Amino acid sequence: MSIDLLKTKIGDAARDIRLNISSVLTPEGAPELTQNQIFGIALASAYATKSPEVIAAIRSEAAAILSEAEVTAAKSAAAVMAMNNIYYRFVHLASDKEFARMPAKLRMNVIGSPGIEKVDFELYSLAVSAINGCGMCMDAHVHEVVKAGMSKLGVQSAIRIAAVVNAAAQAVVITEAEA
Repeated sequence: MSIDLLKTKIGDAARDIRLNISSVLTPEGAPELTQNQIFGIALASAYATKSPEVIAAIRSEAAAILSEAEVTAAKSAAAVMAMNNIYYRFVHLASDKEFARMPAKLRMNVIGSPGIEKVDFELYSLAVSAINGCGMCMDAHVHEVVKAGMSKLGVQSAIRIAAVVNAAAQAVVITEAEA
């Protein structure tokens, strides 16, 4: 499935999403990001949505752009953030702050050695953390990408990609429910 085919699965109630998905997946629509960063973020975000249609569409488009290591890193970011976002959201939101002082005791070696540029993996992880709603993780990833030289415009571009990919998954569900 291609992104163009995915757009046909998005009904008129979400026509803005059809327009936005074409826009944010371009260097003009995602300022300060490279084409590889754009599609790595989009692929990690697609995996985070759990939507087979969105995953297939983004994976199809990304195949011509991303290396095997970047694809693996997108999968790894979605998987490790699925764990971390739950754990650290709990730590952040729990009334008992003693949990924040306790060691996580969770393996997350991929964050230290993702097999791609660290800033790119952090961008993927930031996008997934935004979809999963973990403020503590978002703050940590923003800190890392800014430390690596990414501008706030680049951070915003990554979040816009995550937002639109997530909205595309929701729009497909809405359209299918109306069929």
